[in-house]
Amino acid sequence: MLNVVVVDDEPLARKGMLYRLGDYKNLKVVAECGNGKEALEAIAKHQPELVFLDVEMPGMDGFAVLEQLQNQQLPMPYIIFVTAYDHYALAAFDVNAIDYVLKPVEAGRLKAAIDKALKAFESRDDQKHKSQLAEVVSRLTGDAAETILERLSNEEPVVDSRYPDAISIKDSGEITRVMVIDIDWVDAAGDYMCIHTRDGQTHILRKTMKELEQELDPRLFVRVHRSAIVNVNTIVKLQMLPNGEHQLMLSNDQTVKVSRSYKDRVKQVFKGA
Repeated sequence: MLNVVVVDDEPLARKGMLYRLGDYKNLKVVAECGNGKEALEAIAKHQPELVFLDVEMPGMDGFAVLEQLQNQQLPMPYIIFVTAYDHYALAAFDVNAIDYVLKPVEAGRLKAAIDKALKAFESRDDQKHKSQLAEVVSRLTGDAAETILERLSNEEPVVDSRYPDAISIKDSGEITRVMVIDIDWVDAAGDYMCIHTRDGQTHILRKTMKELEQELDPRLFVRVHRSAIVNVNTIVKLQMLPNGEHQLMLSNDQTVKVSRSYKDRVKQVFKGA
């Protein structure tokens, strides 16, 4: 019997996963969590053998949870990543289904991942566990698996935090700190960037689109136009217009034009969703 923690910021997704896991008598769900902070608390309290960990969560995503587990020297459970977005050529995971399932979760894929996790747990091969985790994180982040294994051996953070949590904007002698997770979308206005946040405010940043794009996590933001970047979590639908062009409808009712050169990149957000 493996104790399991389910982590997902979407209540319906958690409910769906719990329903599917009810078919596995050798798994016992000891906690369900809606964010990274709750996940860390639950893992510390229950020390589960297996965690279904959502990759994309506001505030503290799945990678940040792994980093905190390492920093706090908490026991590392077996991880099965869960995500709705096929950003990273995830077909590569078909040869190693353990540690990864795509939303909406398919029964066959889930069973394969669970079966592999059970076999890994039975063997209690810690080095194999680390190698599998390193391979998955490598494919999701682009870091070399050897580098990740070295971090694990040195008790360093598994994931290199390369993207800032906030952007500092100077204006009229003041500096405003804008949290990245609060950014809905960004558009260019000449030599300036207009950063639109979920509270309805617009902040003006003197920086090029290319420079800003390099500071934003590609797991959370997608370039949709030469002069626009959108937070993937705000995207509601992709619409085709009568003239053959496309536009995005955001959760704040804002529409953003999608240029032809970025159309395929945008469609990846919807693939498998």
